[in-house]
Amino acid sequence: MKLIIISGLSGSGKSIALQVLEDLGYYCVDNLPLNMVDVLLKEIPLNKQEYIAISIDARNVAAEIKKFPERIKQLEKDNINCEIFFLEASDASLIQRFSETRRKHPLSSEEMPLNEAVIQERALLEPISSHADLRIDTSSTNVHQLRDLIKACINKADDNSISIMFESFGFKHGVPIDADFVFDVRCLPNPHWIPELKPLTGFDNAVINYLKNNEQVNEMQNDIMAFLKKWLPQFEADNRSYITIAIGCTGGQHRSVYLVNALTTLLSNQYSNVLSLHRELG
Repeated sequence: MKLIIISGLSGSGKSIALQVLEDLGYYCVDNLPLNMVDVLLKEIPLNKQEYIAISIDARNVAAEIKKFPERIKQLEKDNINCEIFFLEASDASLIQRFSETRRKHPLSSEEMPLNEAVIQERALLEPISSHADLRIDTSSTNVHQLRDLIKACINKADDNSISIMFESFGFKHGVPIDADFVFDVRCLPNPHWIPELKPLTGFDNAVINYLKNNEQVNEMQNDIMAFLKKWLPQFEADNRSYITIAIGCTGGQHRSVYLVNALTTLLSNQYSNVLSLHRELG
């Protein structure tokens, strides 16, 4: 039996993630009370469901959420193959989404404005987020990107190797909150200052050739690869299922995009589950 627990902040895309899992053949239960997880898992074998996904959010009783680490330990003792996906986004993104859709945040009230509700929910769900196998920052992710990302992560279900996500970003837009490692490549030559390269991206041949032929860029690429070759096996040995490696330049358009693509290609020769995401390119 494979169990995926979807959790996260209200407005971060949990419903979309659960819909994707349902489309992939998972038996899905939305907003399941934590104290009902054991009951569900005991009943499921009767229906011969091999893949199960449940959504747990802030609508649970606070006291039950605090017990989440204990329940995960019990699932491990019961030999349940469980993975936890936690979706999050910046406070500003969440507030904007609720304002645009005019939906009510589950913790907001006349006494608690929306901005305070978002902050309180983040603290309330900390027992879950701290145990997440995969954290997904949806601040700059649209619906289609999130669907593709969830599908890509699920497609590794039959492969026990670690799943590696490379993410390019621009520091001027903030550091991704789901990153396990962050590499700053703003010290490298910037195609932005070359008029004919400025409107292009790290996908364009002119930019690729410019960066590929630069010694500093190659040294940075080799150093990052050397770090990953040394330490990824250690995380794999520690039973980590997911690692997110964020590479940032100033705007997230040229240098970080080029390096993410180059590193994804190189590491794909050693690992079967290597994904890439370019946050600022949409």
